[in-house]
Amino acid sequence: MHLSTLGLGTYLGPATDAGDAAYTEAALAFFAAGGNVFDTAANYRDGRSERALGAAFKGLPREVYFVSTKAGYIPVPQTSPEEGPRAWFQRVLEGPGILSVDDLVDGCHAMTPRYLAHQLDLSLEALGLETLDLFHLHNPEQQLAHWGPEVFYTKVREAFEACEGFVAAGKIRAYGVATWNGFRVPPGHDGHLSLARLVEVAASVAGAEHHFGWIQLPLNLAMPEAFLEPTQLVEGQLLTPLAAAQAYGISVQTSASIMQARILSQLPDGFAAALGLKTPAQAALQFSRSCPGVTTALCGMGQAAHATENAAVMGLPKLDAMALDSLFG
Repeated sequence: MHLSTLGLGTYLGPATDAGDAAYTEAALAFFAAGGNVFDTAANYRDGRSERALGAAFKGLPREVYFVSTKAGYIPVPQTSPEEGPRAWFQRVLEGPGILSVDDLVDGCHAMTPRYLAHQLDLSLEALGLETLDLFHLHNPEQQLAHWGPEVFYTKVREAFEACEGFVAAGKIRAYGVATWNGFRVPPGHDGHLSLARLVEVAASVAGAEHHFGWIQLPLNLAMPEAFLEPTQLVEGQLLTPLAAAQAYGISVQTSASIMQARILSQLPDGFAAALGLKTPAQAALQFSRSCPGVTTALCGMGQAAHATENAAVMGLPKLDAMALDSLFG
């Protein structure tokens, strides 16, 4: 499948029926405009984003779209006054032996094999799918400072072993890690993730034919580290995260392409027009999708009109290297 250079994200928005309907409509509008990549997570909008996408997928042939989701954070739903979050946790996760309080880091994050398996099954059900294209560990760096590097990468190995099992069972096609800070901060930082070490872990689990094939990290005009900052050590050379991913043959989803719309008001007057574009959002997306090594730039699109407007960028040539470099002097 040829993947669109933009993808529809589902992070923000009200956890309401109206919000669900708007996302479903936006997903269908995005697909109609040529987009076929959709990204979500178990905890987005109290788990409702997965179900909203599932409603959109019902009328589409499975082979025409690509969907990724994530597991790691505990998707506590809106609980009733009679059952608070702690009672919900005990009933749904702790009581059945899926997850214990001791497995939690910072009271909100877990990536034990049994929890990942449980969450994957729930995500598949919500999305109405038998097989997921991509299953991410969601911000695994949340656990790095807690455990320290050696224990942390042991836990990553256990999670990767589980993911290889999901591939063998036909539940996912590939797995990856979706991060916020992990790949953007330099070696020596408490939250630094080493792509080289993650690839090494995957190879130790499943050999050269492992299915660790993706990473996700932010990239926008205000957060350009994935494109500019050499934070990844690859065979003795410091490379940018995008260049490191290319070196390992790993595909990249970039997130926060318009920084949840906050970046749009920061762009100078005439910036979009200088790039031959109509709106600041299109200009921001054109930057993210054009960076070498980016497979798909994700953008939250909870309204059909925004999805259609943004999708127009996919029909344009990407910015060349000189144009990209000129954006940063």
